[in-house]
Amino acid sequence: MIYELSVVTKPELGSEAHAQIVEIIKDALKGFEGELLLADDWGKLRFAQPYANGAKHGHFHYFIFRSNTQANTELTRRFGINEGVLRSLVFNIGGDAEQENIVKNFKSPFSKTHRGSVLDNKKEDDEEGFEDMEDDRRKFAKRKSCWFTAKKIKADWKDPQTWNWLVSEFGKISPARVSGISMKHQRFSNSAIKHARQLGISSYLSNATAERA
Repeated sequence: MIYELSVVTKPELGSEAHAQIVEIIKDALKGFEGELLLADDWGKLRFAQPYANGAKHGHFHYFIFRSNTQANTELTRRFGINEGVLRSLVFNIGGDAEQENIVKNFKSPFSKTHRGSVLDNKKEDDEEGFEDMEDDRRKFAKRKSCWFTAKKIKADWKDPQTWNWLVSEFGKISPARVSGISMKHQRFSNSAIKHARQLGISSYLSNATAERA
């Protein structure tokens, strides 16, 4: 299976922290016939909402790797006992057959080397116009048709443009009956927003998102 791993370290650790995190991952994967496919250093970000320990900033490290669930357990254990790590989360993003496509199409507005959004190409391909995102989504909500299905995308926690429009100024996630999206994409969106909140990309109390510090 293909997984993505996000590790948030204390920003004061400096640039060497990313190299150390990479080595920890490579070492852990050796014992499970795994392979690190992509390593991306996002740098220092200001959390959308401070962590429970009071931390307001973190250095984000993003990885895509191929392995099994046992490797995930080992990685979680290693980062759990690392005092320099504020948070780490692993998500399943596809099967082995999807490996090339997943790595090739990776992009995030938080990334330095793969910066972008899945909506970038959609703006160019959309025959109805993609200039005003708010009006575009409101149009679909009024006629109770799914915006995600029409654009052939789904919410991605590392791409706020795909889901932040569903979060109110008080942090409440809009239900499908209001947004007009399908129940399937409502589940995808709920998961993406919850993942983003766990890492500090999105706030629990507002529609704020993380910013580059």
